[in-house]
Amino acid sequence: MKLTGKVAIVTGGSRDIGRAISVKLAKEGAKVVVNYLNSKKDSDETLAEIKAVGGEAIAVYGDVTKQSDIDNLVLKTTEAFGKKVDILVNNAGGLFARKTIEELDEDFYHLVMNVNLKGTVFVTQAFKPLMPSGSAIVNIASQAGRDGGGPGSVIYAASKGAVMTLTRNWAKELGPQGIRINAVCPGLIGTKFHDDFTKDDVREKVAANTPLRREGRAEEVADLVAYLAGPESSFLNGNNVDINGGLAFS
Repeated sequence: MKLTGKVAIVTGGSRDIGRAISVKLAKEGAKVVVNYLNSKKDSDETLAEIKAVGGEAIAVYGDVTKQSDIDNLVLKTTEAFGKKVDILVNNAGGLFARKTIEELDEDFYHLVMNVNLKGTVFVTQAFKPLMPSGSAIVNIASQAGRDGGGPGSVIYAASKGAVMTLTRNWAKELGPQGIRINAVCPGLIGTKFHDDFTKDDVREKVAANTPLRREGRAEEVADLVAYLAGPESSFLNGNNVDINGGLAFS
């Protein structure tokens, strides 16, 4: 219960890695705001899991690419838990599709960049005034931001690389105010993300080439996020931490 008394926001917190993070932070004692967009059913299931471990949480609908929705997320958070936020996890993001250079178009570019980068920028901007000294921000980047990603994921990889650079820059800007910011860079994690966008034979090959010989689990990413959000990582700032089973190194 290292996060007792803390308030945490998890964007895209209703399923997969976001759900695992939401539940983990609640287990550690934080009051959690689970932001969701596409499925109230998923958010309800996440709230049920949090309740089952004795946690406290609310779910708030919102599109992180829209300022009005971000403002509402701030409003609902302060109404429920007061005007102090200790932990912000910028998890909302997506690949949406794999497209070759010939298939790219402007609408797709803006879709991916807006969710992965714009959302991170303006959600952080909105919550920063509520974050006292000692607070922590954790961004969800990707191994793709380091190695360029797989075929057809160029915009996704570029957006996650931008999140990694943002993390380094804001560590310098926010650090003097006592706010730490780090990012995690997951490799192949067994979630719906890869169910939708990565072929089975590719997943098997990647897992076989990983020194630990398996895919990662969402709960393992959540454990790392909770560490970066908690007091034991108090001198970590501006890091992009790999979690990929040894497949790639920074």
